[in-house]
Amino acid sequence: MTFASGNDLEVLPKMTAMLVIWGLVIIVLSLLAWGGQTVSWFAPRRAVRWGLMEAESEVEPAYWADIRGEAAWDALSLWPMPVAGVLMILNNAAWAYFGLAGGAVFVYFAGRGIFTRLEMRRRGFRIGATSSVKLGLTFLAIWGAMGALTIVAAVTELT
Repeated sequence: MTFASGNDLEVLPKMTAMLVIWGLVIIVLSLLAWGGQTVSWFAPRRAVRWGLMEAESEVEPAYWADIRGEAAWDALSLWPMPVAGVLMILNNAAWAYFGLAGGAVFVYFAGRGIFTRLEMRRRGFRIGATSSVKLGLTFLAIWGAMGALTIVAAVTELT
């Protein structure tokens, strides 16, 4: 974080520690999402074995097609958030810009994932085992909250 006056120096160690902790949280959570989607895109059989996605035979064809396209797009678009976390730990002011972009992508990623799965389930589509769907919805909510909190932190940093 940048500080405008010498009076803020007593806050510096606490703020730096908070940025490092939040940066680590962002790196771990966002790499789980990005890594999982990348494996799902490039190695769907492995992703099924690792429990990252359901087998094609267990879900509706339309849902399978949707999650395959989603995995490809997410592998290409989720990268700004882990970059923001690394920059945050390094106390590089550019983290805020990556945090804005990455946060927005994660909020969209989570919201679309949650609403699509709920709507498909409501309409009776086979989208996977109940326990897998619940776990997926939980992680999507966590990633969405991470994105929103990072946007707030980035806006605070930039104002």
